[in-house]
Amino acid sequence: MPYLAVCPLAHVQRVATSTGAQRMLTVINTGTKVERPREIAEENHLFLGFNDIATPMEGMTLPGEQHVRAILDFAHDWDRSAPMIVHCFAGISRSTATAYMIALALNPARDEMELAQELRWRAPSATPNPKLIEIADAILGRNGRMVDAIRAIGRGQDAYEGEPFRLPILEGEFEE
Repeated sequence: MPYLAVCPLAHVQRVATSTGAQRMLTVINTGTKVERPREIAEENHLFLGFNDIATPMEGMTLPGEQHVRAILDFAHDWDRSAPMIVHCFAGISRSTATAYMIALALNPARDEMELAQELRWRAPSATPNPKLIEIADAILGRNGRMVDAIRAIGRGQDAYEGEPFRLPILEGEFEE
């Protein structure tokens, strides 16, 4: 059963070992040192460097269409025989936005609001990056429904870092 294992950087090795993941997507600041777990082959790891911002800021890299397209291409190339790790630094904003967009891209019939509510249930601290969501919504032709759904769940609970969680690709795939 394919799922996304979402976590902060500090938990990547533990999540790789416990899930058997063979693919990893890193969405983090450029220049951040990320040690790829030995379970993940180099060709199965995508590192995208951009800041966790929603509007342009001097000296920072705003998430852009090229980042979202790279995320979606990497997800579409996933054979789904083992879980994929999606992580950022804290496991709260970039990674949760990325997991949300991947789940919708790989299951186009999935309801945006239902998935946003499931994301909130599985990750109380999730606060998906609004710029990533806005761009993915446009690319996936969701007509603002992704943006509205994420706005509806609001900001997550305050946390230094999120707890690792699993986001299924298919609705009702597993319960925890």
